[in-house]
Amino acid sequence: MQKATIHLDTLTCPSCAMKIENATKSLDGVEKESVKVLFNSSKLKFDFDDEKVKVEDVENAITKLGYQVIKSQVKAL
Repeated sequence: MQKATIHLDTLTCPSCAMKIENATKSLDGVEKESVKVLFNSSKLKFDFDDEKVKVEDVENAITKLGYQVIKSQVKAL
């Protein structure tokens, strides 16, 4: 398992955060219980199985919703 933090462009509302959270949770390989969008700091944190999903897959899901990713950080658990 890996732990990731994705820094997002400024979120404008809680419903934006919820959309990003739901899109991330829908990806196979993401530990759904770990997904948290920190609205005030514009960050998405989650744990994932890097054999099933890549951080780039999560970034693509976010950009498909119309939001921008600033940078990502990944750490091994």
